Amino acid sequence: MTFFWPELLWSMLMLPAMALLYLWLMRRRKKMAVRYASLALVREAAGSSWRRHIPALLFLFSIAALLLASARPFATIRLPSQQETIMLAMDVSGSMRATDVEPNRLVAAQNAAKAFLNELPRHVKVGIVAFAGTASVVQPATLNREDLVAAIDKFQMQRGTAIGNGIVMSLAELFPDAYIDLAKMQYGNRPAGSSLDEKAKAGKKTYEPVAPGSNGSAAIILLTDGQRTTGVDPMEAAKLAGDYGVRVYTVGIGTVTGETIGFEGWSMRVRLDEETLKAISARTQAEYFYAGTAQDLKKVYTALSSKLTLQKKETEISGLLALLGATLALLAASLSMLWFNRIL
Repeated sequence: MTFFWPELLWSMLMLPAMALLYLWLMRRRKKMAVRYASLALVREAAGSSWRRHIPALLFLFSIAALLLASARPFATIRLPSQQETIMLAMDVSGSMRATDVEPNRLVAAQNAAKAFLNELPRHVKVGIVAFAGTASVVQPATLNREDLVAAIDKFQMQRGTAIGNGIVMSLAELFPDAYIDLAKMQYGNRPAGSSLDEKAKAGKKTYEPVAPGSNGSAAIILLTDGQRTTGVDPMEAAKLAGDYGVRVYTVGIGTVTGETIGFEGWSMRVRLDEETLKAISARTQAEYFYAGTAQDLKKVYTALSSKLTLQKKETEISGLLALLGATLALLAASLSMLWFNRIL
């Protein structure tokens, strides 16, 4: 726990002084009761009942809570994020037709993605990027779950696997003012006078690199078999995500041994490239999850849901302490009136 005004903690020294004053008053009241020989006062001052000290003790705790509140304490607690946006970057390449995850990798991924959406709180925005040889935003970030499900159901497989493109396109959706240029990252500088270059120069904001994983309001979930065949280098894309503080959680779907698939007269061996996915997640201070079966995949998304909807935040708790102090003071006064017909 930290304090915005720690110098006010010196006021806590009032507490032992108040306790000593209370003990002195109790002894003085007892002596006066004996001197005047009033049976009622003697009985009250005799201290036979433990109840007579409870209101004073509660009042002392109340003062302690209020003094702590005056120092404006901050504590790190887990709270739901109210400004969170999650981008689902989903592989729709031909290798996703492999059936080592039933009924095949793509259908299992679609079903798990929809189950994941059901687990998220309604205030979390979600966007969807589909990637194969290229990447595109198939559903901008939205709160409308029906639109997200419709976009997932419309996936169509394509050739090529550009994992890095999926990450970069997700970042471009998360930071539209940054004018992240996917084509420039993939193919190099554009010709002079390019309209996109002019637009970027005119409106691009300056983004200083931040610590990887420090952005608590955005995240990317990358679901793929991890076999890149084209596009931006995945580690270059992961570095860019790290510079923006965005965690990229990677989900490997399929099996390490893989299987041979055929399509339109060609065949290839498709295996899960775990090393690439682990490196991407490590570079962005995120985690890698292995999903070898459809059931495993659903569990992964459920775990991701719980991870992404709660985050640690340093929050001022002076209001809570002030409320506690007021409650204890009210309780102390109520008990004193109920038991002794007086306020403390």
